[in-house]
Amino acid sequence: MLKPKELGDELPGFDAVVEDTEQNDSQTNKKKKKGSGGFQSMGLSFPVLKGVTKRGYKQPTPIQRKTIPLALSGKDVVAMARTGSGKTASFVLPILEKLLSPNSKPQPGKNLRALILSPTRELALQTLRFVRELGKFTGLSSAAILGGESIEQQFSVMSGKAPDIVVATPGRFLHICIEMSLKLDNIKVVVFDEADRLFELGFGEQLQEIVARLPSSRQTLLFSATLPKMLVEFARAGLSDPMLIRLDVDWKLPSTLWLGWISVRAELKTAALLLLLDKVLTPETPQAVVFAATRHHVEYLHLILQQAGITSTYAYSGLDPSARKIALGRFTNKKVSVLIVTDVAARGLDLPALDTVINYNFPAKPKLFVHRVGRSARAGRAGRAFSLIAAEDIAHLLDLQLFLGAELLTPASVETNGPTCPSGVWGAMPTVQLELRHQDVVTWEKNYSEIEEAVRTCSRGWQQYVKWREPASAEANKRAKTTDAPTMTHPFLVDDNMDKAVDMVQQIKNYTPKGTILELSAKNDSPSYLAMKAKKQAHGKTVAKIRDNKKLKAAGILVEDMGQKSNKNAGKKKKEVVRDENYIPHQASDQHTEMGMAVNFNAGAESAALELGADSAAAARSRAATLRWDRKRKKMVHVDPDGGRKMIRTESGGRVPATYRSGRYNEWKKRNAAVDDDDDDDQARDVNRKKPVSEFRPHWVKHNERVAKKAAEAKSKEFRDKQQIVKERLRKDKVKQKLKYKVNKKKKRK
Repeated sequence: MLKPKELGDELPGFDAVVEDTEQNDSQTNKKKKKGSGGFQSMGLSFPVLKGVTKRGYKQPTPIQRKTIPLALSGKDVVAMARTGSGKTASFVLPILEKLLSPNSKPQPGKNLRALILSPTRELALQTLRFVRELGKFTGLSSAAILGGESIEQQFSVMSGKAPDIVVATPGRFLHICIEMSLKLDNIKVVVFDEADRLFELGFGEQLQEIVARLPSSRQTLLFSATLPKMLVEFARAGLSDPMLIRLDVDWKLPSTLWLGWISVRAELKTAALLLLLDKVLTPETPQAVVFAATRHHVEYLHLILQQAGITSTYAYSGLDPSARKIALGRFTNKKVSVLIVTDVAARGLDLPALDTVINYNFPAKPKLFVHRVGRSARAGRAGRAFSLIAAEDIAHLLDLQLFLGAELLTPASVETNGPTCPSGVWGAMPTVQLELRHQDVVTWEKNYSEIEEAVRTCSRGWQQYVKWREPASAEANKRAKTTDAPTMTHPFLVDDNMDKAVDMVQQIKNYTPKGTILELSAKNDSPSYLAMKAKKQAHGKTVAKIRDNKKLKAAGILVEDMGQKSNKNAGKKKKEVVRDENYIPHQASDQHTEMGMAVNFNAGAESAALELGADSAAAARSRAATLRWDRKRKKMVHVDPDGGRKMIRTESGGRVPATYRSGRYNEWKKRNAAVDDDDDDDQARDVNRKKPVSEFRPHWVKHNERVAKKAAEAKSKEFRDKQQIVKERLRKDKVKQKLKYKVNKKKKRK
């Protein structure tokens, strides 16, 4: 066999092996020191690299390392990775690089060259901030087109010289396109951010209309945390020969995320939450996000935390967009300790300083759990996720364990207590402290009418929520009936002083008296006493043996042998099934993973939000009213409220005609005397025209800017006329006289 040196350059793509010399060693050492795994090796231009370094990024994440080179080469990409893995930068950097290239220069009246579609307003604003930070030195303009904002301000943004990059929600962007007759011929890149969520939230119609208006030569990028394996469903988004990048198969949750399962009765959940927050909110981890099932639970918990002296804010779907924005702003700026939300904030929001997530109500689907706890432990940071498990949540917990491929640990199998205990332990709350906290909660519910009414509303809302919640699998429900909830305290909540009390409680639970209740108060000659004495003589040994076996099983010494339960089958040995190497099972090895991660795009577009559900009874009723039973297809389908007419639903709930315009843009042009953008002859006027505001700001911000501008202009004047000089001297004289008067007054008093 030949040695490597004698092989020569026979392998394609590999350099020939050269004999080691001191010169070669020095060169290789220099190359190693430089390092080629960073953003510099991706061929990014200087303005983009400058923005990356200014943002503080040093090394690309795995999804960025795989996605950015493919996107820069112009291929359509479908990328799947867990939340917090850096998906946003994976499409923002290729967009900036592509728009800076000389091949994609803006044409007159067609400056819009990149479109990013996001499912929610919060995610769109976050993406816009990200685009501006990374593209700070590129000179590219960007704007957000969001539902719930003033449409006239958006007319001013999109008219004239439109921004290079638009981050939009599908409903409002399509409304703008119809009203303004926007031409999207010059768009080079389209991004579907959180693609599965776009279809789940019922944006199928809007996406189809937007895709139909886009040029066929565009590049399409789909980014999401979970998507099915098959690419057939992506045809609706208009992909051509896409490259699939999937980094969510090996792990679903970050390795730095610590999980804790806490067993508690349903009526004690509020007290358990207060105990948990007292333990979790420390100077090192000052903030936490609490997920509740409905908007009524959110408002109830907010009132309870107010009474407990814990600062909190909340957000849910029915809340005004500006109020949601203010609430999230208060939390990100660390003005409050707790953010209480429904699943409207389960995905897409980047809270980099967040350390703790608490599931007050357990999520119905494993995929939703992944995105809830994905708010923490982002970008390599450590994080914790606690879940309160009631009796009705055990089946969903077992489904989740199958999906994660994890094992539930018992407190008895754990040696360390406190924050250093291992992840994945299922334990209970400290009973004494829980009862004391529950007394406080009951007192608040009785003394405060607001909280009392919130409790009644919560109970009605929970009844409705259980009806539309996704049920657990049949197998999990069977296992849940035989699975006992733990009684030992979770090691994270155990203090050193509590060990003795816990041991005593455990001894009391394991204590078995010698006499039964029939023997305690009866006389020696009573019939009950004599009957029990006869029974003990007949079956005493069997009872003692079973009790000893139970104690050994509880201690983990004896393992129950299911095959030796019946004497009939004890002698028979089952034949082992021998399968050849070509045997193919009818179920895939990762079937539970795929069931949890699959998002059927057709079903998602037809039935709005299958997994997120509604967070109020009114939203659930309105959704049910739009469905009817189709006898042919044997399923519930949507009722067409427009009688076959083509209509598009906006985010505000209104329906916009797809074939004609309502004329609001023409009225706005008349009022503002806007000049049409299509006139190529008036380019000089376009240059001198004031650029539209690319973000939506309140009136007081604009007023402060005008005042500051006037003050700056006044200071910048080097030469003044005679009147201004005289006024300034008189003003200074008045100030001096006032000061003299005050000084003299003080002297007279003395």
